[in-house]
Amino acid sequence: MEKYLINPNQKISKIRKEIYGNFSEHLGRCIYEGMYVGEQSKIQNINGMRCDVVNALKEMGLPVLRWPGGCFADEYHWMDGIGPKENRKKMINTHWGGVIEDNSFGTHEFFELCRQIGCEPYICGNVGSGTVQEMSDWVQYITFEGISPMSELRKRNGREEPWKLKYFGIGNENWGCGGNMNAEFYADQFNRYNVYVRNYYPDRPIYRIAGGPNRDDYHWTEVLMQKCRSMNGLSLHCYTGTGNTALEFNEEQYYSTLKDCMLIDEIITRHSEIMNRYDPQKRIGLIVDEWGTWHRVEVGTNPGFLYQQSSMRDAIVAGLSLNIFNKHSDRVHMANIAQTINVLQSVALTDGEKMILTPTYYVFKMFKDHQENTLLGSYITSEKIGQNGNVPSLLESASLNENGDIVSTIVNTSATDSSEIHCQIADTNAICDIKSEILTGSIHAHNTFTETDNVKTVEFTDFTKITEGFKAKLPPCSVVKFIIKR
Repeated sequence: MEKYLINPNQKISKIRKEIYGNFSEHLGRCIYEGMYVGEQSKIQNINGMRCDVVNALKEMGLPVLRWPGGCFADEYHWMDGIGPKENRKKMINTHWGGVIEDNSFGTHEFFELCRQIGCEPYICGNVGSGTVQEMSDWVQYITFEGISPMSELRKRNGREEPWKLKYFGIGNENWGCGGNMNAEFYADQFNRYNVYVRNYYPDRPIYRIAGGPNRDDYHWTEVLMQKCRSMNGLSLHCYTGTGNTALEFNEEQYYSTLKDCMLIDEIITRHSEIMNRYDPQKRIGLIVDEWGTWHRVEVGTNPGFLYQQSSMRDAIVAGLSLNIFNKHSDRVHMANIAQTINVLQSVALTDGEKMILTPTYYVFKMFKDHQENTLLGSYITSEKIGQNGNVPSLLESASLNENGDIVSTIVNTSATDSSEIHCQIADTNAICDIKSEILTGSIHAHNTFTETDNVKTVEFTDFTKITEGFKAKLPPCSVVKFIIKR
Protein backbone atom coordinates (compact mmCIF):
# COMPACT_ATOMS: atom_id res chain seq x y z
CA MET A 1 0.00 0.00 0.00
CA GLU A 2 1.39 3.39 -1.03
CA LYS A 3 1.61 6.20 1.53
CA TYR A 4 0.08 9.56 0.65
CA LEU A 5 0.73 12.49 2.97
CA ILE A 6 -1.01 15.88 2.85
CA ASN A 7 0.03 18.71 5.15
CA PRO A 8 -2.63 21.47 5.36
CA ASN A 9 -0.26 23.54 7.50
CA GLN A 10 2.31 23.72 4.69
CA LYS A 11 0.86 26.40 2.44
CA ILE A 12 3.18 26.90 -0.52
CA SER A 13 1.80 29.10 -3.29
CA LYS A 14 -1.34 30.18 -5.07
CA ILE A 15 -2.52 28.00 -7.94
CA ARG A 16 -3.60 30.65 -10.41
CA LYS A 17 -6.66 29.76 -12.44
CA GLU A 18 -4.74 30.66 -15.61
CA ILE A 19 -2.75 27.42 -15.29
CA TYR A 20 -5.89 25.82 -16.74
CA GLY A 21 -5.89 27.91 -19.93
CA ASN A 22 -6.26 26.83 -23.56
CA PHE A 23 -4.67 27.87 -26.84
CA SER A 24 -6.54 28.50 -30.11
CA GLU A 25 -4.83 29.16 -33.44
CA HIS A 26 -5.96 29.75 -37.00
CA LEU A 27 -4.97 26.17 -37.75
CA GLY A 28 -7.10 23.49 -39.39
CA ARG A 29 -10.60 23.44 -37.91
CA CYS A 30 -9.80 24.99 -34.54
CA ILE A 31 -11.34 28.43 -35.15
CA TYR A 32 -13.48 27.85 -38.24
CA GLU A 33 -15.95 24.98 -37.69
CA GLY A 34 -14.55 24.39 -34.21
CA MET A 35 -15.44 27.64 -32.45
CA TYR A 36 -16.83 29.91 -35.12
CA VAL A 37 -19.42 28.89 -37.71
CA GLY A 38 -20.77 32.32 -38.69
CA GLU A 39 -24.09 33.93 -37.96
CA GLN A 40 -25.85 32.25 -40.90
CA SER A 41 -24.89 28.69 -39.96
CA LYS A 42 -27.54 26.05 -39.31
CA ILE A 43 -25.45 25.03 -36.30
CA GLN A 44 -26.84 26.74 -33.20
CA ASN A 45 -24.76 29.84 -32.55
CA ILE A 46 -24.77 33.24 -30.92
CA ASN A 47 -23.06 35.89 -33.03
CA GLY A 48 -21.39 33.10 -34.98
CA MET A 49 -19.96 31.22 -31.96
CA ARG A 50 -20.98 27.57 -31.58
CA CYS A 51 -23.27 27.27 -28.57
CA ASP A 52 -22.29 23.67 -27.81
CA VAL A 53 -18.56 24.50 -27.73
CA VAL A 54 -19.04 27.72 -25.75
CA ASN A 55 -21.20 25.95 -23.17
CA ALA A 56 -18.70 23.09 -22.85
CA LEU A 57 -15.81 25.50 -22.26
CA LYS A 58 -17.83 27.44 -19.69
CA GLU A 59 -18.64 24.19 -17.87
CA MET A 60 -14.96 23.21 -17.99
CA GLY A 61 -14.08 26.46 -16.24
CA LEU A 62 -11.83 27.83 -18.99
CA PRO A 63 -10.10 30.89 -17.47
CA VAL A 64 -7.99 32.25 -20.35
CA LEU A 65 -7.74 31.69 -24.11
CA ARG A 66 -4.65 32.44 -26.23
CA TRP A 67 -5.07 33.64 -29.86
CA PRO A 68 -4.35 33.96 -32.87
CA GLY A 69 -1.25 31.73 -32.71
CA GLY A 70 1.18 30.08 -32.65
CA CYS A 71 3.11 30.37 -35.85
CA PHE A 72 0.09 32.06 -37.43
CA ALA A 73 0.50 35.03 -35.08
CA ASP A 74 3.74 36.13 -36.73
CA GLU A 75 2.15 36.37 -40.16
CA TYR A 76 -1.14 37.83 -38.90
CA HIS A 77 -1.90 41.48 -39.61
CA TRP A 78 -4.76 42.44 -37.37
CA MET A 79 -6.22 45.18 -39.57
CA ASP A 80 -7.08 42.51 -42.16
CA GLY A 81 -9.57 41.09 -39.63
CA ILE A 82 -11.68 44.16 -38.77
CA GLY A 83 -14.49 46.03 -40.50
CA PRO A 84 -17.21 44.62 -42.78
CA LYS A 85 -16.47 40.97 -43.45
CA GLU A 86 -17.06 41.27 -47.17
CA ASN A 87 -14.21 43.80 -47.32
CA ARG A 88 -11.68 41.87 -45.29
CA LYS A 89 -8.52 40.72 -47.02
CA LYS A 90 -8.05 37.06 -47.83
CA MET A 91 -4.66 35.44 -47.36
CA ILE A 92 -2.90 32.10 -47.65
CA ASN A 93 -2.24 30.35 -44.35
CA THR A 94 1.31 29.39 -45.29
CA HIS A 95 2.08 27.64 -42.01
CA TRP A 96 -0.98 25.40 -41.79
CA GLY A 97 -2.21 23.60 -44.89
CA GLY A 98 -1.92 26.38 -47.46
CA VAL A 99 -5.64 27.10 -47.21
CA ILE A 100 -7.41 30.42 -47.69
CA GLU A 101 -7.85 32.50 -44.54
CA ASP A 102 -10.74 34.92 -45.11
CA ASN A 103 -10.24 36.81 -41.81
CA SER A 104 -13.93 36.55 -40.93
CA PHE A 105 -12.79 35.78 -37.38
CA GLY A 106 -10.78 38.72 -36.11
CA THR A 107 -10.36 40.95 -33.09
CA HIS A 108 -14.05 41.73 -32.53
CA GLU A 109 -15.00 38.07 -32.91
CA PHE A 110 -12.28 36.89 -30.52
CA PHE A 111 -13.39 39.24 -27.78
CA GLU A 112 -17.00 38.19 -28.35
CA LEU A 113 -15.97 34.54 -27.98
CA CYS A 114 -14.16 35.30 -24.73
CA ARG A 115 -17.20 37.25 -23.48
CA GLN A 116 -19.48 34.30 -24.12
CA ILE A 117 -17.12 31.84 -22.44
CA GLY A 118 -16.37 34.23 -19.57
CA CYS A 119 -12.59 33.91 -19.94
CA GLU A 120 -9.68 36.34 -20.16
CA PRO A 121 -8.32 37.05 -23.67
CA TYR A 122 -4.61 36.49 -24.26
CA ILE A 123 -3.45 37.97 -27.56
CA CYS A 124 -0.13 37.12 -29.19
CA GLY A 125 1.31 39.95 -31.28
CA ASN A 126 3.28 39.83 -34.53
CA VAL A 127 7.01 40.40 -34.12
CA GLY A 128 8.20 38.12 -36.93
CA SER A 129 6.66 40.01 -39.86
CA GLY A 130 4.92 42.93 -38.16
CA THR A 131 6.05 46.40 -37.18
CA VAL A 132 6.25 48.20 -33.88
CA GLN A 133 3.55 50.62 -35.04
CA GLU A 134 1.25 47.76 -36.05
CA MET A 135 1.50 46.23 -32.58
CA SER A 136 1.14 49.60 -30.88
CA ASP A 137 -1.94 50.42 -32.96
CA TRP A 138 -3.54 47.06 -32.10
CA VAL A 139 -3.15 47.63 -28.38
CA GLN A 140 -4.58 51.14 -28.76
CA TYR A 141 -7.48 49.85 -30.87
CA ILE A 142 -8.35 47.31 -28.19
CA THR A 143 -7.80 49.22 -24.96
CA PHE A 144 -7.96 53.01 -25.44
CA GLU A 145 -11.23 54.89 -24.86
CA GLY A 146 -10.02 58.44 -25.52
CA ILE A 147 -9.65 60.30 -28.80
CA SER A 148 -7.19 58.66 -31.18
CA PRO A 149 -7.19 57.28 -34.74
CA MET A 150 -7.41 53.70 -33.49
CA SER A 151 -10.18 54.25 -30.95
CA GLU A 152 -12.18 56.12 -33.58
CA LEU A 153 -11.65 53.26 -36.01
CA ARG A 154 -12.89 50.79 -33.41
CA LYS A 155 -16.01 52.88 -32.89
CA ARG A 156 -16.69 53.01 -36.64
CA ASN A 157 -16.46 49.23 -36.63
CA GLY A 158 -19.24 49.00 -34.06
CA ARG A 159 -17.48 48.87 -30.70
CA GLU A 160 -17.87 52.05 -28.65
CA GLU A 161 -16.20 50.92 -25.42
CA PRO A 162 -12.69 49.47 -25.33
CA TRP A 163 -12.15 45.91 -24.24
CA LYS A 164 -10.16 44.83 -21.22
CA LEU A 165 -6.96 43.11 -22.29
CA LYS A 166 -4.97 41.52 -19.49
CA TYR A 167 -2.41 39.39 -21.37
CA PHE A 168 -0.34 40.26 -24.44
CA GLY A 169 2.45 38.15 -25.94
CA ILE A 170 5.25 39.93 -27.79
CA GLY A 171 5.94 37.38 -30.50
CA ASN A 172 5.77 33.60 -30.65
CA GLU A 173 8.52 30.98 -31.07
CA ASN A 174 10.88 33.66 -32.28
CA TRP A 175 13.65 31.08 -32.24
CA GLY A 176 11.74 29.31 -35.07
CA CYS A 177 8.64 30.15 -37.08
CA GLY A 178 8.53 33.60 -35.47
CA GLY A 179 11.69 34.82 -37.18
CA ASN A 180 14.55 32.33 -36.68
CA MET A 181 16.16 34.75 -34.24
CA ASN A 182 18.84 34.04 -31.69
CA ALA A 183 18.23 34.89 -28.05
CA GLU A 184 20.30 38.07 -28.05
CA PHE A 185 18.58 39.50 -31.13
CA TYR A 186 15.09 38.65 -29.86
CA ALA A 187 15.84 40.21 -26.47
CA ASP A 188 16.61 43.50 -28.21
CA GLN A 189 13.45 43.19 -30.29
CA PHE A 190 11.36 42.52 -27.19
CA ASN A 191 12.71 45.60 -25.45
CA ARG A 192 11.92 47.71 -28.50
CA TYR A 193 8.38 46.40 -29.11
CA ASN A 194 7.53 46.32 -25.41
CA VAL A 195 7.96 50.09 -25.10
CA TYR A 196 4.97 50.60 -27.37
CA VAL A 197 2.61 48.12 -25.73
CA ARG A 198 1.14 51.02 -23.78
CA ASN A 199 -0.63 50.83 -20.45
CA TYR A 200 -3.26 53.49 -21.05
CA TYR A 201 -4.84 52.94 -17.65
CA PRO A 202 -2.74 52.36 -14.49
CA ASP A 203 -5.56 50.39 -12.83
CA ARG A 204 -5.57 47.74 -15.56
CA PRO A 205 -1.99 47.20 -16.74
CA ILE A 206 -1.22 44.73 -19.50
CA TYR A 207 0.73 41.65 -18.48
CA ARG A 208 3.48 41.44 -21.17
CA ILE A 209 4.77 37.98 -22.09
CA ALA A 210 8.11 37.57 -23.85
CA GLY A 211 8.62 34.84 -26.42
CA GLY A 212 10.53 32.26 -24.44
CA PRO A 213 12.50 29.06 -24.98
CA ASN A 214 11.71 25.80 -26.68
CA ARG A 215 11.81 22.98 -24.13
CA ASP A 216 15.34 22.83 -22.67
CA ASP A 217 16.93 25.85 -24.34
CA TYR A 218 18.29 27.25 -21.07
CA HIS A 219 20.55 29.72 -22.85
CA TRP A 220 17.47 31.52 -24.17
CA THR A 221 16.09 31.93 -20.65
CA GLU A 222 19.46 33.13 -19.34
CA VAL A 223 19.72 35.84 -22.00
CA LEU A 224 16.15 37.09 -21.59
CA MET A 225 16.41 37.20 -17.81
CA GLN A 226 19.56 39.27 -18.20
CA LYS A 227 18.24 41.69 -20.82
CA CYS A 228 14.42 41.81 -20.58
CA ARG A 229 13.67 42.73 -17.00
CA SER A 230 10.51 44.66 -17.96
CA MET A 231 8.64 41.51 -18.98
CA ASN A 232 5.93 40.13 -16.71
CA GLY A 233 6.06 36.61 -18.09
CA LEU A 234 8.34 34.33 -20.11
CA SER A 235 6.70 31.73 -22.34
CA LEU A 236 7.82 28.10 -22.58
CA HIS A 237 6.75 25.56 -25.21
CA CYS A 238 7.02 21.86 -24.51
CA TYR A 239 5.16 19.19 -26.48
CA THR A 240 4.94 15.46 -25.82
CA GLY A 241 5.07 12.82 -28.54
CA THR A 242 6.61 9.57 -29.70
CA GLY A 243 5.69 9.56 -33.40
CA ASN A 244 2.66 7.25 -33.39
CA THR A 245 -0.97 8.17 -33.86
CA ALA A 246 -3.38 8.99 -31.05
CA LEU A 247 -4.97 5.52 -31.14
CA GLU A 248 -2.39 3.21 -32.74
CA PHE A 249 0.23 2.54 -30.07
CA ASN A 250 1.35 -0.31 -27.87
CA GLU A 251 2.04 -0.43 -24.15
CA GLU A 252 5.73 0.37 -24.63
CA GLN A 253 4.82 3.48 -26.62
CA TYR A 254 2.29 4.40 -23.95
CA TYR A 255 5.01 4.51 -21.31
CA SER A 256 7.41 6.29 -23.69
CA THR A 257 4.83 9.05 -24.06
CA LEU A 258 4.50 9.38 -20.28
CA LYS A 259 8.27 9.44 -19.87
CA ASP A 260 8.48 12.31 -22.37
CA CYS A 261 5.64 14.09 -20.58
CA MET A 262 7.38 13.83 -17.21
CA LEU A 263 10.40 15.73 -18.57
CA ILE A 264 8.38 18.94 -18.16
CA ASP A 265 9.05 18.71 -14.41
CA GLU A 266 12.82 18.86 -14.88
CA ILE A 267 12.51 21.47 -17.65
CA ILE A 268 10.42 23.80 -15.46
CA THR A 269 12.79 23.23 -12.54
CA ARG A 270 15.87 24.17 -14.52
CA HIS A 271 14.30 27.23 -16.16
CA SER A 272 13.06 28.28 -12.72
CA GLU A 273 16.55 27.98 -11.25
CA ILE A 274 17.82 30.42 -13.88
CA MET A 275 14.89 32.77 -13.30
CA ASN A 276 15.41 32.62 -9.52
CA ARG A 277 18.92 34.05 -9.84
CA TYR A 278 17.60 37.20 -11.50
CA ASP A 279 14.13 37.32 -9.96
CA PRO A 280 14.17 35.76 -6.47
CA GLN A 281 10.85 37.44 -5.64
CA LYS A 282 9.29 35.47 -8.54
CA ARG A 283 7.66 38.52 -10.05
CA ILE A 284 8.12 37.14 -13.57
CA GLY A 285 5.88 34.19 -14.34
CA LEU A 286 6.81 31.15 -16.41
CA ILE A 287 4.02 30.87 -19.00
CA VAL A 288 3.72 27.36 -20.49
CA ASP A 289 1.51 28.62 -23.28
CA GLU A 290 1.91 25.62 -25.59
CA TRP A 291 1.95 22.09 -24.22
CA GLY A 292 0.28 18.74 -24.82
CA THR A 293 0.58 15.65 -27.00
CA TRP A 294 1.58 15.95 -30.64
CA HIS A 295 0.80 12.69 -32.46
CA ARG A 296 0.73 11.86 -36.16
CA VAL A 297 -2.44 13.12 -37.81
CA GLU A 298 -5.41 10.84 -38.35
CA VAL A 299 -5.32 8.94 -41.66
CA GLY A 300 -7.12 10.76 -44.46
CA THR A 301 -6.90 14.22 -42.90
CA ASN A 302 -4.91 17.23 -44.11
CA PRO A 303 -1.40 16.90 -42.58
CA GLY A 304 -1.32 20.67 -42.12
CA PHE A 305 -4.46 20.59 -39.95
CA LEU A 306 -2.87 18.55 -37.11
CA TYR A 307 -6.13 16.72 -36.37
CA GLN A 308 -5.84 13.87 -33.88
CA GLN A 309 -8.11 11.81 -31.69
CA SER A 310 -7.73 11.76 -27.91
CA SER A 311 -7.52 8.67 -25.74
CA MET A 312 -7.00 7.87 -22.07
CA ARG A 313 -3.27 8.10 -22.78
CA ASP A 314 -3.80 11.80 -23.48
CA ALA A 315 -5.89 12.15 -20.34
CA ILE A 316 -3.05 10.69 -18.28
CA VAL A 317 -0.64 13.18 -19.90
CA ALA A 318 -3.05 16.00 -19.01
CA GLY A 319 -3.38 14.81 -15.41
CA LEU A 320 0.38 14.46 -14.96
CA SER A 321 1.06 17.86 -16.53
CA LEU A 322 -1.55 19.74 -14.51
CA ASN A 323 -0.33 18.16 -11.26
CA ILE A 324 3.22 19.22 -12.18
CA PHE A 325 2.09 22.77 -12.98
CA ASN A 326 0.30 22.91 -9.63
CA LYS A 327 3.47 21.85 -7.85
CA HIS A 328 5.41 24.62 -9.65
CA SER A 329 2.72 27.27 -9.13
CA ASP A 330 5.17 29.55 -7.34
CA ARG A 331 6.74 30.19 -10.76
CA VAL A 332 4.23 28.86 -13.33
CA HIS A 333 1.61 31.59 -13.61
CA MET A 334 -0.20 30.35 -16.72
CA ALA A 335 -0.38 27.34 -19.03
CA ASN A 336 -2.31 26.87 -22.29
CA ILE A 337 -2.87 23.41 -23.74
CA ALA A 338 -2.65 23.13 -27.53
CA GLN A 339 -5.23 23.30 -28.90
CA THR A 340 -8.82 23.81 -27.80
CA ILE A 341 -10.84 22.26 -30.67
CA ASN A 342 -9.94 19.81 -33.48
CA VAL A 343 -6.16 20.34 -33.29
CA LEU A 344 -3.57 18.33 -31.33
CA GLN A 345 -4.65 17.55 -27.73
CA SER A 346 -8.10 19.09 -27.98
CA VAL A 347 -10.71 19.19 -25.26
CA ALA A 348 -13.48 18.82 -27.87
CA LEU A 349 -13.86 17.58 -31.45
CA THR A 350 -16.52 18.61 -33.94
CA ASP A 351 -17.98 17.11 -37.11
CA GLY A 352 -20.61 19.35 -38.64
CA GLU A 353 -23.37 19.75 -36.06
CA LYS A 354 -21.86 17.05 -33.83
CA MET A 355 -19.49 17.66 -30.94
CA ILE A 356 -17.77 15.23 -28.60
CA LEU A 357 -15.82 15.85 -25.41
CA THR A 358 -12.44 14.16 -25.15
CA PRO A 359 -10.90 12.42 -22.12
CA THR A 360 -8.65 15.48 -21.79
CA TYR A 361 -11.75 17.66 -21.39
CA TYR A 362 -12.86 15.66 -18.37
CA VAL A 363 -9.44 16.00 -16.74
CA PHE A 364 -9.65 19.79 -17.03
CA LYS A 365 -13.18 19.76 -15.67
CA MET A 366 -12.09 17.64 -12.69
CA PHE A 367 -9.05 19.77 -11.94
CA LYS A 368 -10.88 23.12 -12.09
CA ASP A 369 -11.49 22.78 -8.34
CA HIS A 370 -7.79 23.61 -7.87
CA GLN A 371 -8.20 27.05 -9.46
CA GLU A 372 -7.25 29.92 -7.12
CA ASN A 373 -6.54 27.49 -4.27
CA THR A 374 -3.41 27.33 -2.13
CA LEU A 375 -0.97 24.55 -2.98
CA LEU A 376 -0.32 22.28 0.00
CA GLY A 377 2.69 20.20 0.81
CA SER A 378 2.04 16.62 -0.30
CA TYR A 379 3.98 13.48 -1.05
CA ILE A 380 3.06 10.04 -2.35
CA THR A 381 5.26 6.95 -2.48
CA SER A 382 5.46 5.56 -5.98
CA GLU A 383 7.30 2.79 -7.73
CA LYS A 384 8.94 3.35 -11.10
CA ILE A 385 7.28 1.53 -13.96
CA GLY A 386 7.53 1.28 -17.74
CA GLN A 387 10.11 -0.33 -19.99
CA ASN A 388 13.11 1.14 -18.18
CA GLY A 389 11.45 1.96 -14.89
CA ASN A 390 11.35 5.69 -15.59
CA VAL A 391 7.68 6.57 -15.09
CA PRO A 392 6.19 7.09 -11.60
CA SER A 393 3.19 4.87 -10.99
CA LEU A 394 1.45 7.67 -9.07
CA LEU A 395 1.60 11.46 -9.15
CA GLU A 396 -0.48 13.84 -7.04
CA SER A 397 -1.12 17.42 -6.04
CA ALA A 398 -3.23 18.85 -3.23
CA SER A 399 -4.65 22.29 -2.53
CA LEU A 400 -6.77 24.15 0.01
CA ASN A 401 -9.80 26.18 -1.06
CA GLU A 402 -11.27 29.23 0.66
CA ASN A 403 -13.73 27.06 2.61
CA GLY A 404 -10.95 24.96 4.14
CA ASP A 405 -11.67 21.94 1.93
CA ILE A 406 -8.77 19.93 0.53
CA VAL A 407 -8.75 19.13 -3.20
CA SER A 408 -6.56 16.17 -4.12
CA THR A 409 -5.91 14.85 -7.63
CA ILE A 410 -4.02 11.61 -8.22
CA VAL A 411 -2.96 9.93 -11.46
CA ASN A 412 -2.36 6.17 -11.64
CA THR A 413 -0.19 5.77 -14.73
CA SER A 414 -0.03 1.97 -14.76
CA ALA A 415 -1.66 0.46 -17.83
CA THR A 416 -2.46 -2.79 -16.02
CA ASP A 417 -2.27 -2.51 -12.23
CA SER A 418 -4.46 -0.89 -9.63
CA SER A 419 -2.83 0.90 -6.72
CA GLU A 420 -3.85 0.95 -3.08
CA ILE A 421 -3.12 4.16 -1.20
CA HIS A 422 -3.29 5.20 2.42
CA CYS A 423 -3.79 8.96 2.73
CA GLN A 424 -2.85 10.68 5.98
CA ILE A 425 -3.72 14.32 6.55
CA ALA A 426 -1.41 16.04 9.02
CA ASP A 427 -4.12 17.92 10.87
CA THR A 428 -6.19 17.31 13.96
CA ASN A 429 -9.37 18.61 12.36
CA ALA A 430 -11.91 15.87 11.92
CA ILE A 431 -12.91 14.92 8.37
CA CYS A 432 -16.61 15.53 7.85
CA ASP A 433 -17.06 14.12 4.38
CA ILE A 434 -15.19 12.96 1.28
CA LYS A 435 -16.51 13.09 -2.27
CA SER A 436 -14.66 11.64 -5.22
CA GLU A 437 -14.89 11.19 -8.99
CA ILE A 438 -12.83 9.24 -11.47
CA LEU A 439 -11.89 9.08 -15.14
CA THR A 440 -10.63 5.69 -16.20
CA GLY A 441 -10.51 3.17 -19.03
CA SER A 442 -8.08 1.20 -21.14
CA ILE A 443 -5.11 3.17 -22.47
CA HIS A 444 -6.80 3.27 -25.90
CA ALA A 445 -10.29 4.21 -24.65
CA HIS A 446 -11.74 7.26 -26.41
CA ASN A 447 -15.00 8.88 -27.46
CA THR A 448 -16.35 8.89 -31.01
CA PHE A 449 -19.18 10.68 -32.78
CA THR A 450 -21.27 7.51 -32.54
CA GLU A 451 -20.17 6.50 -29.02
CA THR A 452 -19.83 9.82 -27.23
CA ASP A 453 -19.71 8.59 -23.63
CA ASN A 454 -17.16 5.77 -23.70
CA VAL A 455 -14.92 7.85 -21.44
CA LYS A 456 -16.34 10.30 -18.93
CA THR A 457 -16.10 11.08 -15.23
CA VAL A 458 -18.24 9.12 -12.81
CA GLU A 459 -18.55 8.99 -9.04
CA PHE A 460 -15.75 7.05 -7.36
CA THR A 461 -16.67 5.00 -4.30
CA ASP A 462 -13.82 2.51 -3.82
CA PHE A 463 -12.41 4.32 -0.80
CA THR A 464 -12.87 4.25 2.96
CA LYS A 465 -12.77 7.26 5.24
CA ILE A 466 -10.56 6.75 8.28
CA THR A 467 -9.73 9.01 11.21
CA GLU A 468 -6.61 10.55 9.71
CA GLY A 469 -7.66 10.50 6.03
CA PHE A 470 -8.78 7.72 3.72
CA LYS A 471 -7.78 4.50 2.02
CA ALA A 472 -8.51 3.91 -1.66
CA LYS A 473 -7.90 1.50 -4.49
CA LEU A 474 -7.22 3.33 -7.74
CA PRO A 475 -7.83 1.41 -10.98
CA PRO A 476 -5.14 1.27 -13.67
CA CYS A 477 -4.95 4.18 -16.11
CA SER A 478 -7.03 6.51 -13.99
CA VAL A 479 -7.30 10.09 -12.81
CA VAL A 480 -9.08 10.53 -9.48
CA LYS A 481 -10.17 13.62 -7.57
CA PHE A 482 -10.99 13.73 -3.87
CA ILE A 483 -12.65 16.68 -2.14
CA ILE A 484 -12.11 16.36 1.59
CA LYS A 485 -14.41 18.47 3.76
CA ARG A 486 -13.26 19.17 7.29
